Amino acid sequence: MTTYQNDIDAIETLAQQSGPSWDAINPEYVARMRAQNRFRTGLEIAQYTADIMRRDMAEYDADSSLYTQSLGVWHGFIGQQKIISIKKHLKSTNKRYLYLSGWMVAALRSEFGPLPDQSMHEKTSVPALIEELYTFLRQADARELDLLFTKLDEARAAGDETAQEFIQSQIDNHETHVVPIIADIDAGFGNPEATYLLAKKMIEAGACAIQIENQVSDEKQCGHQDGKVTVPHDDFIAKLNAVRYAFLELGIDNGIIVARTDSLGAGLTQKLAVSHAPGDLGDRYNAFLDVEEVTASTLGDGDVVIRREGKLLRPKRLASNLYQFRAGTGEERVVLDCITALQNGADLLWIETEKPHIEQIAGMVDEIRKAVPNAKLVYNNSPSFNWTLNFRQQAYDLLAAQGEDVSAYDRADLMNVAYDDTALARLADEKIRTFQRDGAARAGIFHHLITLPTYHTAALSTDDLAKGYFGDEGMLAYVRGVQRREIREGIATVKHQNMAGSDIGDNHKEYFAGDAALKAGGNNNTMNQFG
Repeated sequence: MTTYQNDIDAIETLAQQSGPSWDAINPEYVARMRAQNRFRTGLEIAQYTADIMRRDMAEYDADSSLYTQSLGVWHGFIGQQKIISIKKHLKSTNKRYLYLSGWMVAALRSEFGPLPDQSMHEKTSVPALIEELYTFLRQADARELDLLFTKLDEARAAGDETAQEFIQSQIDNHETHVVPIIADIDAGFGNPEATYLLAKKMIEAGACAIQIENQVSDEKQCGHQDGKVTVPHDDFIAKLNAVRYAFLELGIDNGIIVARTDSLGAGLTQKLAVSHAPGDLGDRYNAFLDVEEVTASTLGDGDVVIRREGKLLRPKRLASNLYQFRAGTGEERVVLDCITALQNGADLLWIETEKPHIEQIAGMVDEIRKAVPNAKLVYNNSPSFNWTLNFRQQAYDLLAAQGEDVSAYDRADLMNVAYDDTALARLADEKIRTFQRDGAARAGIFHHLITLPTYHTAALSTDDLAKGYFGDEGMLAYVRGVQRREIREGIATVKHQNMAGSDIGDNHKEYFAGDAALKAGGNNNTMNQFG
């Protein structure tokens, strides 16, 4: 017996026990409302989606072709439409997530207005967006089921038992729009207690996976900009522990922590690590510092020194009071960061790179897997990369290494439109097309995401419409570029009243008031023009 029928039976029993005062209550309507409200709390969502991610991680460990994907979204409606589109085109949300980008929260969701990605936005805006996203995803469930209930009623009215059985099966096996969200907590917004408190809010809103980076909270920079400052490992471990405690306190025992390292592009540290013995974690962190040997007689007032192997070493300190790492140590620091994070509670890694190059990523992952064989990554397929230029240069280098004649190409000018129809450009585009598949197989990338795609698509589509509508095309720009495409491509928003819940409201009015219900969806509703 299905959940739907069980609910009908349970409400029928309850109504009989409650007597005549419940005569107006229709048990099937209650079952429908329960089906449309499957998740009652954010913690239910967090547990449901954590189970999904853990299953997906295990399946990836067994077969690297089973990687997962997401797109970054900055509003509940955008996230909702993304999942609706996935279900429409791909028939399932399996292994498709949402990503909540701190960059987009800062740029689009702060009361201060647009901000750089430096943790200056209100930290409460992060759990607020998680809650908003799941509100819209749950509404997508309610809308989709409402359409099925309407079809079921129509099939019953027509006496079509085959259609009834088919539609009832769709209801009973409905796949929810609720999917995992990997949520960016930046560098933790303060000390470990602040990180713990914010993590709790994010989990209570529904987050099953929290991504945290090893930058200094009060000096946090976007991962693709300069000036990044990392913290010693003990400081970062404390924040990993804070997030884990938040998960455990709230009963999400299998919550996921994504530990991000910015060490590849970070050349500075705010403070020296505490070391108790040669070769310990603090000593290894300090070993990457750019130092000069000094003697007691050459020390200046206010100098800070460390002692290693009997020598006094003075780390190079900038005017900002930050310390500098040796050039060329980025990849070694990344490997140490990642191994340390996995050995201290993290579940997944994020390595922020300066370019999308599979062998560069794989080289670091190979070293990490010597210590942690099942290490796997969340990887940012970032819009900060010039993908066309990077991959055309990689294609150029590959052809040159194979002895091909590349004299027709200027490596420094490969973005030129003149190259778009060349063999080199086609090779580059094919490598871009297979980047996620190849990265999953070679570089241990379990989850591929694009951090800011909907930021760019919103700007591009708005530019297209504005150019035509305010130009010579007038209303045709909207009709041809938007509405006609919505109709022909089956975009749900063409019936925007339905998308906003008007039909659900009409059905509820009928549940509550019967024939006396005043409905919006009658013959004069212009939405009927769309079939």
